[in-house]
Amino acid sequence: MDILMVVPEMVPYAKTGGLADVAGALPPALANGKDKVSAIMPCYRGIEKKFKPAATGVTVTVPILEGDRLIAKKAQVLSAALANRVTVYFVKMDEYFDREALYTPPGGDYPDNCARFTFFCRAALEFMKAKKWRPDVVHCHDWQAALVPIYLKTVYKDDPALAGIHSVFTIHNLGYQGIFWHWDMKLIGLPWEYFNVNCLEYFGRINLLKGALVFADKITTVSRGYAREIQGPELGYGLDGVLKSRSADLAGIVNGIDYQVWDPAIDPALPARYSVKDLSGKALAKAGLQREFKLPEKPAVPIIASISRLTDQKGFDLIASILDDMMKQDMQFVLLGTGEKMYQEIFENAGVKYAGKAGVKIAFNDALAHRIEAGADMFLMPSMYEPCGLNQLISLKYGTVPVVRATGGLDDTIASWDPATKTGNGFKFHDYTAEALGKTLKEALFAYRRPDEWKKIVRNGMMEDHSWKASAREYRSVYNSIVAKG
Repeated sequence: MDILMVVPEMVPYAKTGGLADVAGALPPALANGKDKVSAIMPCYRGIEKKFKPAATGVTVTVPILEGDRLIAKKAQVLSAALANRVTVYFVKMDEYFDREALYTPPGGDYPDNCARFTFFCRAALEFMKAKKWRPDVVHCHDWQAALVPIYLKTVYKDDPALAGIHSVFTIHNLGYQGIFWHWDMKLIGLPWEYFNVNCLEYFGRINLLKGALVFADKITTVSRGYAREIQGPELGYGLDGVLKSRSADLAGIVNGIDYQVWDPAIDPALPARYSVKDLSGKALAKAGLQREFKLPEKPAVPIIASISRLTDQKGFDLIASILDDMMKQDMQFVLLGTGEKMYQEIFENAGVKYAGKAGVKIAFNDALAHRIEAGADMFLMPSMYEPCGLNQLISLKYGTVPVVRATGGLDDTIASWDPATKTGNGFKFHDYTAEALGKTLKEALFAYRRPDEWKKIVRNGMMEDHSWKASAREYRSVYNSIVAKG
C-alpha cells in the first residue's frame, strides 16, 4: 500500500505536542510492514539549517485570496529521508512558515493561520499532481490538515489526477478545531453551498475539523476510550452529534511509543541502564535525580513525578489543591513543564516553600524528561481528559508506576493494582476531584511501603508491549477497509 501522511508537525523536525511524536513514529512502523510511506509537512524555521533537506525540483502553485484578489503563490518542495524508507517532504514557503512559532506565538494564534494551512493543504495536493502520484490513502492529522479530505471530495473530486483517492483523518485532541470567521469560505476556495450545518458551518463560523469529520472516508482517534467520550456532550466540544453520525467509520487506536527512544535498557540519557531483568540501575537513576533536584538522597522515600504542560486539562488544579497535603507525606515531588502562567507561579513557589521535598523546573528539557522517567517511583497524570497520553506508557517501560484519572487513553492502558490477584500496572481514580486524587495517591503510597507488592506492580508494567507494531497493524486494517471498497 502507498500511504501519504499529511502532518502539521513531526519529530524530529518540529514539535509542540504528542501529535509530532505520533507523526514521527507511525510512518516507520508502517514501513516495517513493507508499505510505502511518505509524509508532508510545512518547512518551519530552522528545519533547512538543521536537517538540510534536498530539493525535489518541484515547485507548486497555490491560489490564495488576499483581500479581494486571488494571488498565485509558489512553494518549493524539499525532501529528507527518515528511518525505514520513509520520505518526508517539506513545503517551503517562507512567508507563511519561517516564523518563531508553529501556530501560536506569545500573545495568541497567528491571525493568518487559516491562510497558512489552506496553503499547506492545497500545496500537498498540488505536489501529488505534479509528481503524478496517487497514494492509496492520504492520512491527515488534526485541523491543520483537515482541508485535504474536504478538498478531495469537493474542489478536486472531478480532477482525474486526484479523484477517488481515499482519506483517513485522525483527531489527536478535539479541543483544537480550526475555527475561523465565515468570510474565510472565500479564502479556502469552497463554494458557499458547503457553508451549512451538515458541512463546515459551526455557530456561524467555519470549522475545518468538522469538515474533515464529514468528508473523510474513515476517522480515527488516539484511544478507544477517547473515541467513546467524544461522542458525548461533555468531551464532544460541540461535535458529538457529527461524531455519532459517523460512529460506524470511527475507530480508536491507542498510540504506541518508540522503544528506540524510550527504553531504559539502551537510553543514553540515563546515568545507568536497567531492564525488568535487572532493576539495579533504577536505584542509581533515582539517586541521580535526587541530586539533580537538590533533594535528600533517600532510597526509601518515593519520588512522585510529573512532566507536562501546566494546564487545567492536565489536572494541575487538582495537584495544586492537594499539594500541601502531599508535602506532609513521606515523599518527594518532582515537576518539569511549562504552561499557564498561574500554574508556573504556583509550582515555582511550591519549589521554594518545600525546598528539600519538592523540585520544580519550569522548562522543556528532553534529556531531563528521560532522567525523571527513570528516577521517579510514581508518575502523576490526573487529567481532566486525555485523548491517549504517552507518559503513562513511557512510565510503564521505565518501571515508574502511573497514578492516573480514568479517562481516554489513560483508562484504556492503566489497570488498577489488585493485591488479591496481583494484577494491575498502576492506580487510577474516576471522579475529577482533589479528594479522589488524594485518596488514590495514598493507596499508591501504601503499596509502595510493601516492597514485594511494589516490585510486582513495576514488573507488570515493564513486561507490557506498547510499541508501535500493534498500533500500526490497526491503522493498516483501517486503510485496508477503505481501499477494499474501491
